[in-house]
Amino acid sequence: MSISRRTARSVRILGVASASAALTLGLAGNALACNISEFSAVAKCDGAKGVISVTDKDPTGVAATVTVFLESNGADEKLVGTQEVKGSREGVTIDFSEDWKPNAEYRIHVKAGKQVDEDIKPNLVTPSEACKSKEPSTPSATPSPSDEPSSPVTAKPESPAPSESESTPPASAGGSTPSPAGGDSNLAETGSSSNTGAIAGIAAALVAAGAGVMFALRRRGATNGR
Repeated sequence: MSISRRTARSVRILGVASASAALTLGLAGNALACNISEFSAVAKCDGAKGVISVTDKDPTGVAATVTVFLESNGADEKLVGTQEVKGSREGVTIDFSEDWKPNAEYRIHVKAGKQVDEDIKPNLVTPSEACKSKEPSTPSATPSPSDEPSSPVTAKPESPAPSESESTPPASAGGSTPSPAGGDSNLAETGSSSNTGAIAGIAAALVAAGAGVMFALRRRGATNGR
């Protein structure tokens, strides 16, 4: 029984389409599967302590076992530690406390189901400087006080206030003579000191006139008695 050309052509097209679909599915499956390229490691410092951090960026979240070894001359010298991690698209980091030395080499092995069972390449080499603690700043030295006591400051005594007798000026020798009534100040203010001579002349004339009258009265009395 012979197959027509049309049938053969249809079968050939169907085979090509099936192969393409299988290849596409295979590539997609490989893209979603966990692989060693999604793991990375770095040596850093947490204060004065060394830390080896491993980050898993597996979007499928497959559980993986991470083991860290210290290498020496191409062989494992000691086991640093083993931890499990489930990655994410953003990345999940796990830390191994390790007092690493400068330029030390570490081998990091990853085992994730049947998909990954290999080391992170290349091996991790630590920085050339060890971790250092932050030293607190030393406070400046406070100058010590002098052994010799400083001489006390003596307050200058205040001069005593002058007594009433000292502050009052002494009276003049003519102070016992009574001052004219009314005071000099009033005379100076009114200007009456310019009439003193005229008043004295009038008083003298009145005295003389009185004396003359008294003399005349006595003489008349004597004449009448005779």
